[in-house]
Amino acid sequence: MIISRSPLRISLGGGGTDLPSYYSKHGGYLIAAAINKYVYVTVNRPFKEGIYLKYSNLEHVEQVASVTHPIIREALDELRLRTPQIEITTVADIPSGTGLGSSGSFTTGLLKALYTHYHRSIQPSELAELACKIEIQKLKEPIGKQDQYISAFGGITTFDFNRDGSVKAEPLDISTETLHNLEDNLLLFFTGISRSASSILSDQNKKSQANNSEMIKNLHLVKDLGLRSRDALLSGNTILFGELMHEHWLHKRSRSVGISTDFINHAYNEAMANGAVGGKLVGAGGGGFLMFYAKDKTKLRAAMRELKLEEVRFQFDFEGTKVILS
Repeated sequence: MIISRSPLRISLGGGGTDLPSYYSKHGGYLIAAAINKYVYVTVNRPFKEGIYLKYSNLEHVEQVASVTHPIIREALDELRLRTPQIEITTVADIPSGTGLGSSGSFTTGLLKALYTHYHRSIQPSELAELACKIEIQKLKEPIGKQDQYISAFGGITTFDFNRDGSVKAEPLDISTETLHNLEDNLLLFFTGISRSASSILSDQNKKSQANNSEMIKNLHLVKDLGLRSRDALLSGNTILFGELMHEHWLHKRSRSVGISTDFINHAYNEAMANGAVGGKLVGAGGGGFLMFYAKDKTKLRAAMRELKLEEVRFQFDFEGTKVILS
């Protein structure tokens, strides 16, 4: 049996500039961080021929083309299996639709487990690009590349998305003190709302493809905020980083009508009045997790408890997608 573990992620700056519709014309830049909340994938060889899948549904089919789960179907297709005899199971620490990049994490974890099962090696950059090929090119999802790349690489990492489609990944060389400040003061609260990112990202994607001036201007500003966030973190100025998160949220919220809701706006305002320096919704928007940088954690936590928002505590993951049992 093979068990892979792939981390979920939070975005620290520049999110949205990783969509091909934007970076293919202007180049993208963002900072993402892998966290110690994971998607696990097990791959095993059953006694009988066939494909056995256990996720939120159960499947038992004989051929790859008959698999209903789109990512599993395309991943198996990439391996060109002639006589499939495989069992795949998946489980996650946090459910999908919450803005932490679970789909990209699942895809990299699945591919890593499959490659290991068939005694093939794959490097993080290859793993990330193959995951992007499956989700973006083959399945035509209107998503960016950050989820697959940060899951594969782990750590707190900067990504340059070049116009030719290539990606440059570099760990952000912050001090140990800054790292601890981020882990101590970045707080995640679940809004209670799960959603699909596709509709929100599809709107952004269409506007970017159409060269909509307001969308392009917004994403230019967001990319610049990513670069400024990098500089703030490198200098150890985490308060400025928190303030830049707030500025980023104001730009992000204006990008599409589906990004926020009255309840999310109310929760955000309560947080800012009760100990938060700045914050934003993690992921495409519409629900999922609110993330804040806190100057008064006790006060902020109390305010969020009043709104029935559950906190999920985390640390950073520096290993990326890996096999934990083989």
